[in-house]
Amino acid sequence: MKILTNSQCREWDQYTIEQEPISSFDLMERAARTLTEAITRRWNNETPVKVFAGPGNNGGDALAIARLLNERNYDVEVYLFNINNNLSSDCEANRELLTMCDNVTLVEVTGGTQFDPPQLQAEDLIIDGLFGSGLNKPLEGGFAAVVRYINQSEATVVSIDVPSGLMGEDNSLNNRNHIIRADLTLTIQQHKLAFYFAESQEFLGQVEVLDIQLDPYYVHIAEPSFVLLERKDVAALLHPRNRFSHKGTYGHGLLIAGQVGMAGASVLGAKAALRSGIGLLTVHAPLRNNDILQIAVPEAMVDLDDSDDCFTTANTEAENYQAIAIGPGLGRAYETAQALFNQIQITGKPMIFDADAINILALDTTWLKQLPKGSILTPHPKELDRLLNCTCHDTFERIRKARALAQENQLYFILKGAYTAIIPPQGPIFFNSTGNPGMATGGSGDALTGVLLALLAQGYASLEACLLGVYAHGLAGDVAAARYGETGLTAGMLVDALPEAWKELETVHTTLNK
Repeated sequence: MKILTNSQCREWDQYTIEQEPISSFDLMERAARTLTEAITRRWNNETPVKVFAGPGNNGGDALAIARLLNERNYDVEVYLFNINNNLSSDCEANRELLTMCDNVTLVEVTGGTQFDPPQLQAEDLIIDGLFGSGLNKPLEGGFAAVVRYINQSEATVVSIDVPSGLMGEDNSLNNRNHIIRADLTLTIQQHKLAFYFAESQEFLGQVEVLDIQLDPYYVHIAEPSFVLLERKDVAALLHPRNRFSHKGTYGHGLLIAGQVGMAGASVLGAKAALRSGIGLLTVHAPLRNNDILQIAVPEAMVDLDDSDDCFTTANTEAENYQAIAIGPGLGRAYETAQALFNQIQITGKPMIFDADAINILALDTTWLKQLPKGSILTPHPKELDRLLNCTCHDTFERIRKARALAQENQLYFILKGAYTAIIPPQGPIFFNSTGNPGMATGGSGDALTGVLLALLAQGYASLEACLLGVYAHGLAGDVAAARYGETGLTAGMLVDALPEAWKELETVHTTLNK
């Protein structure tokens, strides 16, 4: 599914106005009626309502909602902030209609008016229509004061489209104290980009997407910068398995993982690779991990390092493997760092870098230029910050900087977390739609590394491996959560659920190709 930018959302409105055709006022009325229905489903007309409306179209929506609630016998007070005496035309039209309503208190705050804020009670419902997704700078002055006043109350807050003060995309320079903290966000047509970022969640509350029947053809022709992965699109990437294939058909992968005390990381990665279709798997490990691997993963071969305890010796037969992954439980010993750099120089095909391999690269980022083109890096946010040599304030900033690094070095970044972001060197950035909070547990990233290794070994291109791997990994987490719940979910349960996840994708692939 395409995730539209703020400017594209405005274009979508305009496209609908032109193609339907419909006036902008009537489209606003249609949106207001849909929003009002969502509100009245939750709160009856015994609920006192206080509406805070800004001067733009978001405020126009709020004024129209106030009128429609009044028609349903709600007790409504409206506070319209017309500080610069410059309402949008549709907002102004809705103000005029509202003045004709009986039993509505309308207070218009202008530049010369002293605003006397209403008393906000716990039983009040606040409709936040101050600013929409088109906001492009932090709130300040009087508007910031209104936001703080609403936030300190115990009233329930419903935001129209986005919580006022939250920008639809980039909030890296925003003032988080000047953003409405909504209990419910009724967003129009689709999630805004910022909704996919962890730091936005405290402002959104529950989110409901409302369909106001904008013309769907616009989405078809729009060029996306961001895409939310959907099952049918991911399943379409699957390579069917040939009846006459053999283990060599599906590649030989090398997993370099697990210092002493971290053998579990190599076990989880190995099992995930084997349960994701790889033909042959070799695990490079220190001598003291040999018995653990031979017992826990009998299907894998073990290539022993010269060291008893950690990775110190690069595998010089890299050409024998279709894919190489390195990092889970690796450790950061000096000898390990040297061996990692040696392995990079030896290997002439895309590699997968995870965990401590990324942390070692962050010590000298000039090595990023030496990585084989098409390599995949799977950092969590703090690991990415180390690679970027900065502390980023939000996900949008991380994605923007990671994209520049990906373009410069022809790499693929998988930024792990809720809605894991797949950042290729060109084309749209993808967000994953599978996964759940139960996956926030040690070993989940090791499993992802194994899945990616299996896909590269089978001949999938780097982007295909990223999309399929991240989606299937999250889907396995969802299967495991459905079986065991989120609280008790472990990475081992996720790995055990991988065959079922792949089966679901295979079923969709078969259906698509009938």
